Amino acid sequence: MRVIERTNAFKRDFKKHGELEAALIEVLWKLGNDEPLPERFKDHALTGNWVDFRDCHIKPDLVLIYRKPDEETLQLVRMGSHSELDL
Repeated sequence: MRVIERTNAFKRDFKKHGELEAALIEVLWKLGNDEPLPERFKDHALTGNWVDFRDCHIKPDLVLIYRKPDEETLQLVRMGSHSELDL
């Protein structure tokens, strides 16, 4: 299992959406174990300012931005709506 790192921005975002902790468990488990996410999460690579990052949809307009910078780490970068994250 990868080591999970949370950025300060993610920590702030998580406080706003803290009731979603249960919804994140499946996503974090699969990402941490390098398993593919089910289609319903719409996992995809980002472009532009977010090159080298990926996002997945916890809910239709609730996005988790993350990256795997090396073989051992899962970095949780941001979480919020498309408009909050300027996506």
